[in-house]
Amino acid sequence: MPRVVHTAQALVDIVAEVPSLPRRGDNVNAASVARYAGGAVTILLAARRMGAPAVHAGAIGTGPNGDLIREVLTSDGIDISADPIPHADTGECFVMVEPTAERTFVTIYGAERMISTDLLHRAEARGGDLLCVSGYSLYEPTRDPLLDYLRALPSDVRIVLDPGAPFAGFSDAIREEMCALSSVWTSNADEARDFTGAADNEAAMRAIARELPDDAVVIVRDGKEGSRVLAGAGSEIAVCPGYPREAVDTNGAGDTHTGAMLGLVAGGFDWELAAQAANAAGAITVTRKGPSTAPNRDEVADFLRAEGEEELAARVADVD
Repeated sequence: MPRVVHTAQALVDIVAEVPSLPRRGDNVNAASVARYAGGAVTILLAARRMGAPAVHAGAIGTGPNGDLIREVLTSDGIDISADPIPHADTGECFVMVEPTAERTFVTIYGAERMISTDLLHRAEARGGDLLCVSGYSLYEPTRDPLLDYLRALPSDVRIVLDPGAPFAGFSDAIREEMCALSSVWTSNADEARDFTGAADNEAAMRAIARELPDDAVVIVRDGKEGSRVLAGAGSEIAVCPGYPREAVDTNGAGDTHTGAMLGLVAGGFDWELAAQAANAAGAITVTRKGPSTAPNRDEVADFLRAEGEEELAARVADVD
């Protein structure tokens, strides 16, 4: 079975529930605060809980943050390919969550940025693997070793680009090379439109497809509206309806969708059915607090049955 391999940063999210963001120089009191394993962890957990083998190929530090990352990954059976980075701990991301479920982030770099090409190669990516790349890894100091690594991969490793908000602001050379290397683009609608300047999702997807290899897949998420899939430049765009739920925390919802979708593709699903089932996984996770709340396969199947999606539910439940 193909594996889902992630090259990006596993961070510790420190999540504070706040009534609103403070004005500059002011203070607000948080209703709660909690520490979670986040970043690349969320995608890997979602993929693993859909039944796919999963590997974290990035760097993890030595210290309480690194220990939390390792504990969460290994408890779900996710492999860690690199040895711990000595004398440096994993970084943190401060996440402020408002009552609307909107999130604001402050990130502190740590050992997760101390990668090398050799470290990434320890994951031993092989044909058919779905290898995830985050746009946030295209900042220095991770950009150059990551790109060197990607250039050397076997051609049948499927590179999955999750561009994130930064991607649209990178130089043309970086964006063009990263798109040329990628087999899959998965983003939210804002990221797709920012990158292309298109006015609507379908126009953005067509524009993205022109930047990728002809047989590449483009997936764009649009919150409660669900997601769209373009499986090859000349194909029709498939609309995968969403399952609206009252959100308590959207932190990790997009990553849960990506991970669940990739886990199902690794298990033999086509992209459209995988994206539809991943819509259900995302709908479940927004009703839970924290970034690492991806549902397992049985939970997604039960959710789909309740929505009248009996055939898809059966497919999800039967993934080997």
